[in-house]
Amino acid sequence: MKIEIPGYKILDLKYLVLDYNGTIAVDGCIPEEVKQRLRALSSQLEIYVLTADTHGTARKMCEDIPVTIMTFPGDAAMDEKPRILKGLGRENCAAVGNGRNDVKMCQEAELSVAIVGKEGACSRLVGVTDVCVASIVDALDLLLVPKRLIATLRG
Repeated sequence: MKIEIPGYKILDLKYLVLDYNGTIAVDGCIPEEVKQRLRALSSQLEIYVLTADTHGTARKMCEDIPVTIMTFPGDAAMDEKPRILKGLGRENCAAVGNGRNDVKMCQEAELSVAIVGKEGACSRLVGVTDVCVASIVDALDLLLVPKRLIATLRG
């Protein structure tokens, strides 16, 4: 997915890296409207869901959407997420999250989006991301309708 943002940068995205709880899921459940958007984006990007799986529902919730789930212990999230992103190639990654453990991941990503959803968002995260939106639907729509992203970030 190539997106040219005048006065900012040209994005050449291959991967979408997502936090699970608080970002694509609320209380361990992914809404259908989010699943629909992830299915649509999967034809353009490889999608990774990174999670400590607090509610133990990630694999079940993602079984009908084309994503790769990567889990790790809860206390390792802050360091594991950026490590995984760097392994994919930070220059080709978009990252979306809402929590404190997403800060380093979003700092590394070529494009980063903070979600201020039902769980809120870590204020440090909001300060390091390229864009801040009200919901995961809004975040995914920035990639599905790139002119929205261009309008927000252009010089």
